[in-house]
Amino acid sequence: MTGLQEDTVTATILCCNCGAPIDGTTSAGALCQDCLRLNVDVSQGIQREGTLHCCRDCERWLQPPNSWVVANPESKELLAVCLRRLRGLSKVRIIDASFIWTEPHSRRVKVKITIQQEAFQGTIIQQTFEVEYVVASQQCDDCKKSYTHNTWRAAVQVRQKVPHKRTFLYLEQLILKNGAHKDTVNIKEAKDGLDFYFAQRNHAEKMVDFLSSVVPCKTKKSQELISMDIHTSTKSYKFTFSVEIIPICKDDLVALPIKLARQIGNISPLTLCYRVGTSINLLDPTTLQTSDVPTGNYWRNPFKNLADVTELKEFIVMDIDLSGQSSGKFHLAEATVARASDLGSNDITYFTRTHLGGVLHVGDSVLGYHLSGTLFNNDNYEALEASSQYSSILPDVVLVKKHYARKKKPKNRAWRLKRMAREYEADEASGIAQKTRREQNDANRLEEDYETFLRDVEEDPELRNTLDLYKVRKERQAADAMDEDEDNESEDEVPEINMEELLDDFDELNMDGE
Repeated sequence: MTGLQEDTVTATILCCNCGAPIDGTTSAGALCQDCLRLNVDVSQGIQREGTLHCCRDCERWLQPPNSWVVANPESKELLAVCLRRLRGLSKVRIIDASFIWTEPHSRRVKVKITIQQEAFQGTIIQQTFEVEYVVASQQCDDCKKSYTHNTWRAAVQVRQKVPHKRTFLYLEQLILKNGAHKDTVNIKEAKDGLDFYFAQRNHAEKMVDFLSSVVPCKTKKSQELISMDIHTSTKSYKFTFSVEIIPICKDDLVALPIKLARQIGNISPLTLCYRVGTSINLLDPTTLQTSDVPTGNYWRNPFKNLADVTELKEFIVMDIDLSGQSSGKFHLAEATVARASDLGSNDITYFTRTHLGGVLHVGDSVLGYHLSGTLFNNDNYEALEASSQYSSILPDVVLVKKHYARKKKPKNRAWRLKRMAREYEADEASGIAQKTRREQNDANRLEEDYETFLRDVEEDPELRNTLDLYKVRKERQAADAMDEDEDNESEDEVPEINMEELLDDFDELNMDGE
């Protein structure tokens, strides 16, 4: 023989339970695999029943110890919540877990779980079992506070002392786009602004930081002691953040202090506000020179606007001549205009230099401020009239933007903006009839401001790029179009928004059951 041959001896024994032959060197407890599965329960100690808590208002699920998560039925998130609720599951290895379909109204959730565990040395048993959960209703902390008065811990009071709501309408869209209102307990509309209420102080501070990043404002902080435990010296405070926005808006006419105008680039003191970001962007419409007033500089030397958009007058362009000078989207031109109300009654015209040379043509309507013969109760403007350097160059008319003829009834738009849910403060000291008249006047004024804001969105592509616009359903748009058959005025020149700029409104589809 050229090699050695070794015989392997296998020790075969019989199962002590069923008598089946098994390998005695590898078997545990002298039991075969089938008997091991029948007699050894590796899922012992794991709950077979449990309770899931769901909030009826926000439909969130409680994840111990005290966190609420959003989870759809039979989703991975809900399955994770179910597995975390079982005691003893951490001692075994989970192979698979899935939902067993149950009737939605049964308030039951069944989960099938497959686990593995080593029963004896070298012997691993896999077992599948079912767990049934009862869905119980429990209101989450956020919903409790939303239904209970005086539960907020921090409030942000945003104010702007102007006669219109255009700034807050724009600010509302920025808040919705960035989700800055998701932590609010309540939102109330007050005089000259909005009040945001939060359950935690850091949420209010986050809102203040967001407001400071999108609008020029200043913030004051105050706190009020609510309660104190004399044994542990634990104190409870309520915090209030007062945010005041600069009372100067887009398209406002501004008369700067002469000293400040020289400090920010020697710009003409009579300027037009063409943008408001974290600072005030000013434009001299006669030279196209631009300058910025930082927020800190403004609050050190505050000034008011000379006129706002509520004082705009309509003019008709009689003649216009481009000078060739341009700066970005502005084109300098010399225009001769007449008031629309004066046509047919007199031949008074006004000569002015404007930055709208790129959009105006002879016969167009344009909105502007009429300075000639107008008395302004403004110290800065009186200083300009008294100055020998600036009194001779003050224009009679300052043109602001092109005016488009529109129908008396609001146009059916193929787009829409989302709005925030808010409450309105009521003055209990006033009579019911007086409150009704005042609220009706406020509602009419707010509706006019909102329509003006929508028109600004249509006419200003730069403003449109900062907002989220949503499509209107075709069925709803067609139904609205059937109610408007009269032809009041021509709208051929009104700017239209491309459908590519619009987003699909999934919330509207869900509300309609699609």
